[in-house]
Amino acid sequence: MAPRSAAKSANPSTRDRIVTVAARLIQRQGYVGTGIKQIAKEAEATLGSVYHFFPGGKEAVAVAALTYSAEEFAELLREGLAGEGAPGPAIERCAAVLAVGLRESGWIDGCPVTAAALETLGTDSEIQRVCAEALRGWERIVEERLTASGIAPEDARDLATTVISALEGAEVTAQVNRSEEPLRAVGRQLARLVGSYG
Repeated sequence: MAPRSAAKSANPSTRDRIVTVAARLIQRQGYVGTGIKQIAKEAEATLGSVYHFFPGGKEAVAVAALTYSAEEFAELLREGLAGEGAPGPAIERCAAVLAVGLRESGWIDGCPVTAAALETLGTDSEIQRVCAEALRGWERIVEERLTASGIAPEDARDLATTVISALEGAEVTAQVNRSEEPLRAVGRQLARLVGSYG
């Protein structure tokens, strides 16, 4: 849901800096509120280099940034859901990790995928496509974990959609209320729901 690290290596390339800075800015300001000049400045890159790497301009940068953010959250999900234990408590732990990260950010580092998706609703854009792919990818990670724990595939699919939808909504509610409790409450309820299928 949110980029958790500034860069994958100690000396990121100019392109990588542009992508990670854009991801952070979209996360905090949304797609509409993030300008290409601000991305270049904060990435310590020239405007020309931004257009060199992303000839499609702001939308192309945003697509790369959202893809990056989506993979970071996918990694968090994979790590959180890994292991031999029941999936319910693992989902609750993922919700807790999101709650702590949101609080530690001062309630500003929400989900860039959600922010960009909401700002571009009704458009047939690459941004909508990459946001939809991110949500489906996260659902698949949860679905695979649920299926591996013995839940029937059709139930696992529905539960996975419920888990991701609930976490996304709870993250927004937590931001608005400046409280971890919406995410923690959703985590507890999701754990109970998933446990009822065991």
